[in-house]
Amino acid sequence: MELSAVVGFALVAFTLIVVPGPDWAYILAAGARDHVVMPAVAGLILGYAGITAVVAAGVGPLVARSSTALLFLTVCGGAYLILLGIRVLRSPVHVGIADRATAPAPSPTHHLLRGAGVSALNPKGLLIFLSVLPQFTQPASGWPIPVQLATLGGIFTLACALFYLLLGYTSGRVLGARPGAARATTKVAGVAMIVVGLALMGERLIEARE
Repeated sequence: MELSAVVGFALVAFTLIVVPGPDWAYILAAGARDHVVMPAVAGLILGYAGITAVVAAGVGPLVARSSTALLFLTVCGGAYLILLGIRVLRSPVHVGIADRATAPAPSPTHHLLRGAGVSALNPKGLLIFLSVLPQFTQPASGWPIPVQLATLGGIFTLACALFYLLLGYTSGRVLGARPGAARATTKVAGVAMIVVGLALMGERLIEARE
């Protein structure tokens, strides 16, 4: 692959990552509420690594061409985001030392699995992999197309890891000293998950009726 194609995709990937969405909401909630960033980010990365493997294996285009599969994926993803948002709103915010001493410690595995669910069940993420990645592949290159897709997917995943680690730790440190702001941010993140989940389901259901 040419370096220009890799750099061009990296710039596009970064532009897509910095746009707030379900990943943002989840990381902000994890950082501000539970102060558990690394497992949450690792979960997101695990989900995107799975999507990369699916797309590189050639299964992604088959899913994209199936309206039933996309509808099922969107409903599952939207429902998961809504459920996660409700749980975030109902869960206490651990912002102080006393709170952390009395409240049960968050499970890293729990955050890992939640993060994987957020990214893996995000139909918007899958569509990005299906519509953006192929534009930067080079059929004339000596690299097989699946290898090129896997490489570009890895670049996207690495960019996600770097950005969300910075976002999570920054939110944790800044909001950790401001209990009121931490609670407000957590509530906003929970509401955002619910809104995004409803929007994804509504958009796909409207398209299915047309």
